[in-house]
Amino acid sequence: MATAQFVMAGLLKHYFAGGNETLPPAVGAGVTAVICFFISAFAWSWGPLGWLVPTEVQPLETRSTGVALSTCVNLTFTFVMGQAFLSMLCGLKWGIFLLFGACVVVMTLFVFFLLPETRGVPLEEVGDLWRAHWFWSRIVGTDRRASAPGFEADAVAKAAAKAAAKAAA
Repeated sequence: MATAQFVMAGLLKHYFAGGNETLPPAVGAGVTAVICFFISAFAWSWGPLGWLVPTEVQPLETRSTGVALSTCVNLTFTFVMGQAFLSMLCGLKWGIFLLFGACVVVMTLFVFFLLPETRGVPLEEVGDLWRAHWFWSRIVGTDRRASAPGFEADAVAKAAAKAAAKAAA
């Protein structure tokens, strides 16, 4: 996806830097192909992740609130980017595609280094991933439930085993 953004920036810079106001038909077809490649790459990668990741990384205790907030933020920023894109395009010209390409690179690095893998982890243990992560453990801290008055680890374990037995039956 970042490659598509950088290629688009290069094409537009090359053909519009000299004062040209139109693209040759072959270059227009190339721009269309790059846009189609970007859309298909987005649909197979980052597109659904904005909906999937918030549901996967939220601990059970904060899942409903976290998913509601992430949905609100997702839709708000989609609206803001839709409203701002043409103004940004007029101001930054071909540089907007460099900006978006850089954003894709930063997002990819963030996910690679800072998001824990949740594959095969039960929902009840997602909070433990954050507490064990090399970076987020400094922010999340320890499990506060264990020190709360009236918290019984055995009762939680028994309830989890009972729910698992029900699900298996």
